[in-house]
Amino acid sequence: MIIDAHQHFWDPTHADYPWMDAPELAPIRRAFAPADLGPLLKANGIDASILVQCRSALAETEQFLRIARDTPFVAGVVGWVDLTDGWVGETLDRLRVMRGGDKLVGIRHQVHDEPDPDWLLREDVRRGLTAVFAHDLAYDFLVRTRELPAAIATAQAFPHARFVLDHAAKPPIADGWRPEWADHIAALAACGNVWCKISGLATEAAWNDWDAERLFRFVEHAAKYFGEDRLIFGSDWPVCLLAGSYGEIKSALETCLAKLGPQARDKAFGVNAKAAYRLAIV
Repeated sequence: MIIDAHQHFWDPTHADYPWMDAPELAPIRRAFAPADLGPLLKANGIDASILVQCRSALAETEQFLRIARDTPFVAGVVGWVDLTDGWVGETLDRLRVMRGGDKLVGIRHQVHDEPDPDWLLREDVRRGLTAVFAHDLAYDFLVRTRELPAAIATAQAFPHARFVLDHAAKPPIADGWRPEWADHIAALAACGNVWCKISGLATEAAWNDWDAERLFRFVEHAAKYFGEDRLIFGSDWPVCLLAGSYGEIKSALETCLAKLGPQARDKAFGVNAKAAYRLAIV
């Protein structure tokens, strides 16, 4: 079972995506749906995917669960709930029993868009995370270097929970190597309950000037600390289209992972995602 553990669907004509307003994002400011992704997965030998939230709206999570129910290749949904809401546990109960609710495998929030770099450390957020883990869900960290210290503290505070770091915390590939990012990645990996998605890297490089070799240094660093059992492949489609086609992105990441050895590559393309999200697939 080969899994793309990070993809999105959206339609800007029916919902607001504030992060998509930047002029350079115009090429992806259109609708992307299962009918667009399905042929790409088949052409690239991918069996299943995990659909990940795009905006802070409960309505989107509900929509994604319905899509997952009706789309065989969507193995799981990482949705959004308001972690600061005192009734978040009840919200999760309701999502679990709705159509497609059995495919809810995780929760995510755009932490790197919060003004406060310590947003994850807030008491109300911690209370919300407690509810997430009580429902046996993973939590995806969407953070950059600035928020990594708070992510580390959060993983340490919930040692029995499951966390997934999206996009390796978006390393500054276009700007070059930064020791601060590298050191924080090592510290986060020391928390044995965190997996790292090798995803979204090409769009952190110069979109028109990158290759697998330039990405490998960052993949290799993540692998050094997370190990072969906690690396997960994700395409970040359709955001990845800013830098390359689905096939180009998949090929580049496969090249990077293959340099770590066939076992590391194979685990990153399936087994590790199943473990992190407890996917109910064969």
